[in-house]
Amino acid sequence: MSTNKILALDALTCALMGIVLMLSATTLAPLLSLPRDLLFYAGCLLVPIAIFMAVLARQSQPWGTGVWLVILGNAAWVLASLAALILTGPNTLGVGFLLAQALVVAVLALAEFKAVGRPAAGVA
Repeated sequence: MSTNKILALDALTCALMGIVLMLSATTLAPLLSLPRDLLFYAGCLLVPIAIFMAVLARQSQPWGTGVWLVILGNAAWVLASLAALILTGPNTLGVGFLLAQALVVAVLALAEFKAVGRPAAGVA
């Protein structure tokens, strides 16, 4: 898969998660035993990040430093998710939620990392 397609998928998942967290933080917080503000502001953070990734994805040759910022940001998100797991004491559903979304972000970061070194299709 090309870097552009991976970035577009990352942008889409990021935007969707951001919207869900912003709109549902009050409902999700007691279900997951996670702080409402953590969920809401994480969602708020995801929207501009999704826009940045979408802009990168639309470029014919995604800007190298931008892609690395996305990869490093994804790695930081995974670490922050693990920290939230330790620091907030979520219930079983909350643990599953944090681990599942961290896994998805880690897979996207790995795919982006692998794609960075490959030339785009049709480019020698």
